[in-house]
Amino acid sequence: MNLTDLLNDKKIDPTQVAVIRHRPQEKQLNKVLPWLAAERPDLFNAYQQTQNPKAEATFLKAKYLASFLGRKPGKALFVGLYKINGSTVMGYDACRQQPAVAELIGHGMGGGSAPEKPATIRWFDLTLDESFYPNWKGRLVVKWPPPEIGYCRWAHTNDFPILAIHESSVLDAAMPSWDVLVLPWDQLGLIPSRWQDELKRWRGVYYIFDGSDGKGYVGSATGEDNIGGRWIDGYAKSGHGGNTLLVGRDPKNFRFSMLQLVAHDMDPAAVVNLEASWKRRLHTRAPFGLNEN
Repeated sequence: MNLTDLLNDKKIDPTQVAVIRHRPQEKQLNKVLPWLAAERPDLFNAYQQTQNPKAEATFLKAKYLASFLGRKPGKALFVGLYKINGSTVMGYDACRQQPAVAELIGHGMGGGSAPEKPATIRWFDLTLDESFYPNWKGRLVVKWPPPEIGYCRWAHTNDFPILAIHESSVLDAAMPSWDVLVLPWDQLGLIPSRWQDELKRWRGVYYIFDGSDGKGYVGSATGEDNIGGRWIDGYAKSGHGGNTLLVGRDPKNFRFSMLQLVAHDMDPAAVVNLEASWKRRLHTRAPFGLNEN
């Protein structure tokens, strides 16, 4: 069985379907694109609504777009089937000022070496076809025919055999162990729901490293929602979480990690004592670090 079989099963003509495999060259964007597909479909769709001239020519002829992610060589992970409802042309600067595009730029889009900017951008109107195997989002894997660099194809002139259907979505795969997890600040607001749920169960002592000058901050979380609440509801929104010596610093340089997990019922005063111990050992109190006390 292959992709054309699935299309035919839903009475969709494969000759009208463009197939794309997204694999951003920007490392930062490539890291978070699966999370955007899982948690922020508006941003994911905005990413694919503009294309290079070759793919653009295909989009103009197609009625549907089968959208995939390229996470491993020779394979493509299904995100969804989109209807192509036409397109509009807008100025380059006007396109970049759209809220979704501006947010994508903040996540690294266009961060590499780019050719001279065009005067205009063609913006495609794409809407998700929720009747096309919606439960297989992030689960269906097809073989991607060579060459790898060819990221936009026609469904009817290529063979896309089905390789696997995972039990659960791999767009938001399981979170790494607490002792190897390191998150840049700009990813805190994007982390998948299942990661957020895990972080909200974690109580302990954490570390913020400022890559601009190598200084660090030690904090602890014992309140409602634990580390998840502190990181996601505090730092992700403000950048500084209300900590005086973090205010005014560029949070894009911050890296978040865990120093120590503790029992969920540990007395908050005992956790604060552990926090103080880490401050002494890592020398994070001012003027050497970013802890005020």
